[in-house]
Amino acid sequence: MSDNAKIKHQNACESEGACVLGSFSFGDELELNRFDGLPFSSRYYELLAERRTLPVWTLRRRLEDALVHDQIVLVCAHADAGRSTQIPQWCAELCLSAGYRYGTVVCTQHVEQRVVDLALRVADEMDVAVGHEVGYQIGRETCCCSDTVLRYCTDDILLREMMSDPFLEHYGVIVIDQAHQRTVSTDLLLGLLKDIVAQRPELRVVVLAAPPLTDSLRNHFRRAPTLSLESPLSGQPKVVRSGGGKDYFYSALRLVLEIHRTREDGDVVVFLASEEEVNCAHGILQKEGSRLGAHLGQMLPTVLGPGRGGLGPPPDERGPGGKTRRVFLATRHAEDTWWAMDSVNFVVDCGVQKKMVYNPRIRANSEVLQSISRCQAELRRRLCGPAGKCFCLYAEDNQLPTWRSPQILESNITATVLFLKRMEIGGLAQCEFIDRPDPESLMQALEELDYLAALDDDGNLSEIGIIMSEIPLEPQLAKALLASCEFDCVSEMLTIAAMLSAPNCFLEPPPGMSHEASQCHRKFRHHEGDHFSLINVFDTFKRSQKDPYIREEQWCRDNFLDYSALRTAESIRAELTNTLNRIELPVSEPAFGSRENSANLKRALLAGFFMQVHRPNSILPPERSIFKSFGLLKVARDVDGSGNYLILAHKHVAQVHPRSGYGPYLNKLGLPEWVLFHEYTLAQNNCMRIVTEISPQVFTQTAPLYYFYNLPHSESKDILQDMLEPRATRENDKNKASNLTDDSSSSNVQSTDRCVIQ
Repeated sequence: MSDNAKIKHQNACESEGACVLGSFSFGDELELNRFDGLPFSSRYYELLAERRTLPVWTLRRRLEDALVHDQIVLVCAHADAGRSTQIPQWCAELCLSAGYRYGTVVCTQHVEQRVVDLALRVADEMDVAVGHEVGYQIGRETCCCSDTVLRYCTDDILLREMMSDPFLEHYGVIVIDQAHQRTVSTDLLLGLLKDIVAQRPELRVVVLAAPPLTDSLRNHFRRAPTLSLESPLSGQPKVVRSGGGKDYFYSALRLVLEIHRTREDGDVVVFLASEEEVNCAHGILQKEGSRLGAHLGQMLPTVLGPGRGGLGPPPDERGPGGKTRRVFLATRHAEDTWWAMDSVNFVVDCGVQKKMVYNPRIRANSEVLQSISRCQAELRRRLCGPAGKCFCLYAEDNQLPTWRSPQILESNITATVLFLKRMEIGGLAQCEFIDRPDPESLMQALEELDYLAALDDDGNLSEIGIIMSEIPLEPQLAKALLASCEFDCVSEMLTIAAMLSAPNCFLEPPPGMSHEASQCHRKFRHHEGDHFSLINVFDTFKRSQKDPYIREEQWCRDNFLDYSALRTAESIRAELTNTLNRIELPVSEPAFGSRENSANLKRALLAGFFMQVHRPNSILPPERSIFKSFGLLKVARDVDGSGNYLILAHKHVAQVHPRSGYGPYLNKLGLPEWVLFHEYTLAQNNCMRIVTEISPQVFTQTAPLYYFYNLPHSESKDILQDMLEPRATRENDKNKASNLTDDSSSSNVQSTDRCVIQ
């Protein structure tokens, strides 16, 4: 806060008899708002009456006492009890009563849209302006100022803030919400905060989670008091069970149509396994809804998820008679994100979820279909309220796992290890994980950082590693962006990095529209590869913004492109540009399209993704090679033009994704022999996404020798090795080495290790 704001708040506290930390009063009945010194509006008293009816209000005094005597407090309550809106306000009043001597309040979430929604609601309840006393910050948007006393942000934002302020000295209370979600960032925060509170006795940490509280969380904070609030509903929703089996997807859609035909009031929430299923269901329901009779009213399918729009028109704005029924299509990411959805009377729960589980042995994600947990089932069921119906397309709850698996055990933790290495520089010596990652994952992460030259000989961050940690990208992409500074292609690499970090901009076409979508996407196809095609898409989108006769959203729909994804990429690119300017790295002028620029872009990409090269397979059949694993190399080679690419590092066989520029829908130029790819997923077809042609000569010039010589033996490695060193020269060196071995008993000649770190 600014000095003037602090003086104003302190004077207000003194005039109202507020006391300091240790015995503070919340003072609801005062006529003046203690946060801005202005009289309360009538809206404040209306909302205050509603707030007092929330179940969490019964915990208010207990929380006050706990914060006086303990540094860490656990609160176990459902979102509809009001935990996310009320508890941060009470913590703000605690800091206000202490005169902000120890700092302000920050509350973390893991979903950006929830950050914004909560800040707007809480500012309304506190009768202050958003962006002043209450603010928010998400990845590419900041709405707060020096007067902000309560800030909502994502857990990623708070972690990045720790890089410049390791002990978070700006805050007096830190509220970690949705701890039961067990995201990687949340687990990192909870692990680091144990070390921080030990060095800051005035700091208070409040951890909010939905019941039941997991054993892992309870054991992690052994001495912390736990305030539990089951907040049972006034009645239990009616649960209807139906065995969905393998046909759960169409069973869920049939249920939605049957609900709509009954003409019962209320919106519907459908939980499906993946984003692909959500998009497919959206197209089917739109098509089927148009065939229903007008007497049933309109059915409006709405996709919920990261980067999506709002909840659709409210009940009183849905047309004549209010006959429109909203059908919310969601995945597990939408659980526990609503605290007030009175219009929902029906929940259709498929009971399964598709997750990407990282395999450290081959350094690739595997698509896994697994059951949801009992905690997730309860969260979904509560959305329909006590008078609603929940259709469960699975067996009894006791056949589900009790809790969800922590993401840190299923994710690539290379970026996490890079962050922790940076925290060691800041003075945080350790992170006490709630669930410690597998040692193999930790070793793989350290090895990858070593390959990227982010570590020095002692295992500490190198200068390159420190710069990489400043860039909010995955380590490989951050290294490619750094290399682009050397190769004078920063502008183009910024676009590629932003497009790869944003959601996929190419929309899946509705049924029967595949040919039209392919024709539109072919316009953006670049002969060098998919990375270059992404630049074409982004540059064309930016040009459309400058044309007064083109409406951006309509242009995206006409070209089967995702408008929100492109806007996200635009914001990410601006953020990355600001980061490079802040750390004083040069940003070159655009030169996209020239032969030199294309070659430099490929060199920069290989600097970060030399571990991801592919080659077509003709030596090992897929059924033999698919189970060999030695590490990940994002370079592949097609040895016979068949389209089966062999990954150099572990000899897995993969194919180009159908929607790639080299896929069957867009490709008219034939398949390249050597390719660099961005993503490889072990799924039904083992597809590579975002593929660009490279030459083996450039690869041998870019990949560090100590990495190259550790590749498993293959025909592709022999080809590369012949480029590095002709066969005759290698035979001569081998003979010399043999002679040196024979003479070793009479001399102390030592051979030099050729695998020098470059």
